[in-house]
Amino acid sequence: MKPLSRPARRTLLVVHVSASASWLGLTLGLLALAVTAVTTDPPAGTADGGPGGIVEAAVRSMKVFTDWLVLPLALVTLGSGLLLALGTPWGLARHRWVLIKFWLTLITLTATALALRPGVDATVETVTSGAGPAPVDLMAGPIVSFCTYLFMTAVSVLKPWGPTRRGRRLRAEISSRKALDERSPRRTV
Repeated sequence: MKPLSRPARRTLLVVHVSASASWLGLTLGLLALAVTAVTTDPPAGTADGGPGGIVEAAVRSMKVFTDWLVLPLALVTLGSGLLLALGTPWGLARHRWVLIKFWLTLITLTATALALRPGVDATVETVTSGAGPAPVDLMAGPIVSFCTYLFMTAVSVLKPWGPTRRGRRLRAEISSRKALDERSPRRTV
């Protein structure tokens, strides 16, 4: 891919950081709603805004967030991250931290689509029909997601682990080309 121009790279970086931070914050909100739904003890027959209404409101809010916000934010994060990786010297497979973030994003996006959303939908059906309270495992998805996104944020800031084998090879090729250019009596572009 052709390298991004500076304005395009900076714009894409703002989009990526904003979407990633929103995904992290949304997950924290889902965790707060799940904790509320699980820890609030609804008395039998309460649907008028008492504790039973709080549980129902919490799981319905989780459904709105998972149906309308989580996947679009995840896709924007993945897409902007891919474009940044492919359009900048960081590359997708040149540095371990970029590669790890890419795979973790794919895994969490898949888990969101295949586990979190169906779990929230099932909980909404259970709670609104009065068939039972919100299950404790409702908190598992947001906890795992939040920890994963926090880890990816730390990796983005710290950039640990150095280049991959491919990255070291590319770096060596660039260094050898520069050394050849410096020894050449004729200037090259």
